[in-house]
Amino acid sequence: MLTQDNTEYFKGLLFQRMDELFAGANKAANDLDGLSDRYPDFVDRASIETDTSFSFHLKERESRLMKKINRALEKLNNGDFGVCEECGRKISEERLKARPMAVLCIRCKRKQEAIEKIKGL
Repeated sequence: MLTQDNTEYFKGLLFQRMDELFAGANKAANDLDGLSDRYPDFVDRASIETDTSFSFHLKERESRLMKKINRALEKLNNGDFGVCEECGRKISEERLKARPMAVLCIRCKRKQEAIEKIKGL
């Protein structure tokens, strides 16, 4: 169980990550806004289309990360934060500081990555 200070610390980290995601998403949207009007040349527009496609992929990634952040905040509120979903052991504080939305301890995460590598995921 986390102390009140640790709970507030990790909430702060998670909200900071959330703010960074919002700032990045807003910047990307502003950068792409109106580009096709300014660059009517076909090659330039093709390049813009590629950039836009890349931006959408980033948004999908950011959306998944936002869901993980929200899930971690729910776990903080429920008292389940920092417990490995695979083995039930405590996730190390160092790991949570580096990746506060982690749901697996480092041992289970390594095992998962090894399986994914074998499967080619």
